[in-house]
Amino acid sequence: MTTFLGLPTAPAGVGHLRGSEPFPVAARRALADTQVRANLTMATATIRAKRAAVVAELGDWEELRAAGQAAKAGAMRHLDRYLEQLEARVQARGGTVHWARDAVEANQIVAGLVQATGSREVVKVKSMVTDEIGLNEALAAAGITAHETDLAELIVQLGHDRPSHILVPAIHLNRAEIREIFLREMADVDPALTDEPAALAEASRLYLRRRFLSARVGISGANFAIAETGTICVVESEGNGRMCLTLPDTLITVMGIEKVLPSWADLAVFMQLLPRSSTGERMNPYTSMWTGVTPGDGPQQFHLVLVDNGRTAALADQTGRQVLHCIRCSACLNVCPVYERVGGHAYGSVYPGPIGAVLSPQLTGVEENPTLPYASSLCGACYDVCPVKIDIPSVLVHLRARHVDEARGNHRVPRSEAIAMSAAAWVMAGSGRFATAQRAARLGRPLGRRRGRISQLPPPLSAWTRARDLPVPPVQTFRQWWRDVHEKPS
Repeated sequence: MTTFLGLPTAPAGVGHLRGSEPFPVAARRALADTQVRANLTMATATIRAKRAAVVAELGDWEELRAAGQAAKAGAMRHLDRYLEQLEARVQARGGTVHWARDAVEANQIVAGLVQATGSREVVKVKSMVTDEIGLNEALAAAGITAHETDLAELIVQLGHDRPSHILVPAIHLNRAEIREIFLREMADVDPALTDEPAALAEASRLYLRRRFLSARVGISGANFAIAETGTICVVESEGNGRMCLTLPDTLITVMGIEKVLPSWADLAVFMQLLPRSSTGERMNPYTSMWTGVTPGDGPQQFHLVLVDNGRTAALADQTGRQVLHCIRCSACLNVCPVYERVGGHAYGSVYPGPIGAVLSPQLTGVEENPTLPYASSLCGACYDVCPVKIDIPSVLVHLRARHVDEARGNHRVPRSEAIAMSAAAWVMAGSGRFATAQRAARLGRPLGRRRGRISQLPPPLSAWTRARDLPVPPVQTFRQWWRDVHEKPS
């Protein structure tokens, strides 16, 4: 167990969804859903094209990426100092700061704050960390209804579904499916509602307006927090966030501790990186910032809940800590060939895609999510587009090694994989043994004679070909070819 600011912390308890299947099982089922695959292919291709166009406009894009990486690394290096500075600045401006070691504490704090207002309803800005800690479910258990106000989050909530994308939670649904959800779940919706985007947006606007005008408590996440002034920043595209942040009497912001930045100069870098990487826009349509409480303007009670929930444990890992640099832009999801084919639900985590494959195991402990680091082809596309240059492929390999090491310590008898790797190491350690193995491999040529590849091997090698094909061994090994071409007497 590690400590943070003198408080003991434990691995997160909620980041991975309870009852989730291992990734290979869930992915196999997802691959059979052709409608979801079509929806994902169309949506991710559109976002990729928009992002590429606006990034190409900047001649200093790589310099901005490097600046963002450096700013995040500096903030994580002195995280305790910047969090204490943030706390002092927020409280000096009339806000209250709460510290939560894990999801349970965070949910208890938020539920207690809402109950103290006497309200039984809250409106919410889209927030990944509140999904991570299961806040909506915790509030429901306390008799409090949370209304999502982001359009995609609203669709998922009304559809009794789960988000499948960091930026576009309903990316797996098409507009015809969204229309059916609205007709089924929205009271007083026009029965003649069409699936035209403008009509669906208007229906959601009318539905939400009543919530905005009656809500006494708003709940948000935070994209960034500026330590030097205590300012919180939320960026969004629809204006629903601005309504939640300004109309209620009480505002509760739930923030992962990694979102703090030292200064406004750092924020200037991310205001260029984030919109281009996430929505393919030059700037966010709505950027809301506030510092504590302003008498007579906006919420008169402001609470900031700082959540660890496994982040301190991730910070202790020299290689894995870079995942805390993530600004939740979702660019890595939109270029990932694995995500595009299986969608977000297969990851069993509120953080899907490449970043989820490296973040979730560290928040919960690798052995709670042992299959996620393998949910990648290691093609490197995620690293190429990451605005803060998180080397996701290297972290994936690092977490795979951690899993193997931890699994080895938990098994008295070596596993078949360990036996196979030891045998391979022994063969490759001697040139004679390796040459003999190469010659023996040619015996497998008849297995792939018909299709040009080997798609099925007998046990125990069948586990390999269950998910991939093998190329047919060549007629000659490289050594034989070299001898014939270069060593034959002329």
